[in-house]
Amino acid sequence: MDLDVFVTAHHAEWDRLEHLLHRGRRLTGAEADELVTLYQRTSTHLSHIQSSAPDPLLTARLTQLVARARSTVTGTRRATWRDAARFLTEGFPAAVYRSRRWWIPSALTSIAVAAVIGWWIGTHPEVQSAIAAPDALRQMTRPGGEYETYYSSHPAASFAAQVWTNNAQAAAMCLVLGAFLGIPVLWILFLNMLNLGVGIGLMSSAGRLDTFLGLVLPHGLLELTAVFVAAGTGMRLGWTVVDPGPRTRRAALAEQGRAAVGMAIGLALVLFVSGTIEGFVTPSGLPTWARITIGIAAELAFLVYVYVLGGRAARAGEVGDVEATARSAELPTAA
Repeated sequence: MDLDVFVTAHHAEWDRLEHLLHRGRRLTGAEADELVTLYQRTSTHLSHIQSSAPDPLLTARLTQLVARARSTVTGTRRATWRDAARFLTEGFPAAVYRSRRWWIPSALTSIAVAAVIGWWIGTHPEVQSAIAAPDALRQMTRPGGEYETYYSSHPAASFAAQVWTNNAQAAAMCLVLGAFLGIPVLWILFLNMLNLGVGIGLMSSAGRLDTFLGLVLPHGLLELTAVFVAAGTGMRLGWTVVDPGPRTRRAALAEQGRAAVGMAIGLALVLFVSGTIEGFVTPSGLPTWARITIGIAAELAFLVYVYVLGGRAARAGEVGDVEATARSAELPTAA
């Protein structure tokens, strides 16, 4: 394509579109129809230029024109309670459901790593000695020791808020750092499993593994699931950098990035529930079986939420992205 000839043929249309955009709301009915037509033509022109004769300055000008025209044509839109309800019943569970092939393997692998670390520490006294002195280990693992008093060391409300903040930050880091090919996510997962494995190993060596699991399971099931979902989503985002599929890398990353932002909001709510359990249920005087039952019920409720609501929404075409009218227009690319 001869770019100079193309510009000469169509620059009058672009100037006219820019003039109509400057007019704003003072357009007649015929001018509004003309604006829509010019918007569609300019979008096509931009596609041709990007695929056949990319010119940075001209592409920048037409991109700005198309964006402004699209905003004028579609109008602005405010979020409503209906949007929040749609997000909670369709967008978020569908995004979690669609990323299950990433977070389920992450969960299984991470749990296996924690179990191996716990076994290694629990069966090797020399490893335990490298972690801390014998007196310090006894202080941590004895009845009423640090592992038990940790959950009741602060008022329940402030402790729950602190736990929720820390876990939400960890989940957000998994989502954000996933863009770096997912490598930092693996490190965050390992650190979490290392901490869990150390607790399992030390408490099992003291013959008090049942007590440790009774303290961890009520909140840990839902909490770790949220972390695994965040990690899987982050790694999926990282893989999109490597393999964007049939879309352009920019379009694929934009879609996955928007879904990851929505995932962060949804997981913050999930972690709020687990933090509430950790602050009020874990240190409570309820029997161990009752506390664990509450944790299992919360975990099952989340899984049903994901697989029933999320599965149904995903099969209907929901991807966890914003609505189509709120997305940037995707232009066709050259084959």
